[in-house]
Amino acid sequence: MIVFCPALVATDLDGTLIRTDGTISDRTRAVLRRVRSAGSIVLFVTGRPTRVMADIVTQTGTSGLAICANGALVYDLDNFATLRHRILDPATALHLVAEIRTIVPDASFAVESGTRFGREPTFTTMWPDPHEVVGGVAELLTALPATKLLVRRALSTSGFADVYGTIVAIAGSTAVVTTSSYDLVEIAGAGVSKGIALAEIAAGYGVTAQSAIAFGDMPNDLPMFAWAGYSVAVANAHPDVLAAADEITASNDADGVAHVLERLFH
Repeated sequence: MIVFCPALVATDLDGTLIRTDGTISDRTRAVLRRVRSAGSIVLFVTGRPTRVMADIVTQTGTSGLAICANGALVYDLDNFATLRHRILDPATALHLVAEIRTIVPDASFAVESGTRFGREPTFTTMWPDPHEVVGGVAELLTALPATKLLVRRALSTSGFADVYGTIVAIAGSTAVVTTSSYDLVEIAGAGVSKGIALAEIAAGYGVTAQSAIAFGDMPNDLPMFAWAGYSVAVANAHPDVLAAADEITASNDADGVAHVLERLFH
């Protein structure tokens, strides 16, 4: 069990720091303030797009940088500005769309593009956007540089467990395929991951992996766990994340991240 005060606290948001109802508890807010007061860095490392980060800043009061879109974006929370944006090659994206549709005929696609969002009519999203673009995926990929290509099944509730490995194999080294929920596949450009982005940002702060702690719940957090010197999974995490963690804490709804940080920053 970790006993030192980490110089960097990297945490996923949804399912990890954020409760199921979309809120962050007073207890968690208080311990995040304590971490920053101790001189350590709090870094959000999330699959979320930048367009839905404002509420998190309001709830936590956190400033500085955040890693969004599973590592494809580095975002300045103070100035609401994108500092780095790695996109998925459009030709690669269109090839993947065609291949995925051969194995998942009811696949429905959407495109995250920094602060913009586009979707096919059958794609449902948890973060509706009043300025969204609705159209065919080829049209979307032309209009919006793809930070992430998102895939859902329009006619099925079975998720992607049966075809996820096939999609990963189809992408090969041309793109990175991951998931943050059972019913959504997320595809980013080659070389994009939470772990790679976290390592780059930490180096800019002069922080080594051994002085960093990472919190997460889903497979898209595994690259972050692989980099950080110490990793903590919340109790509600995916089985692969639970198996990879150095420690398992309470669930997101039971303030699992706060449990650990209170112990370290007392």
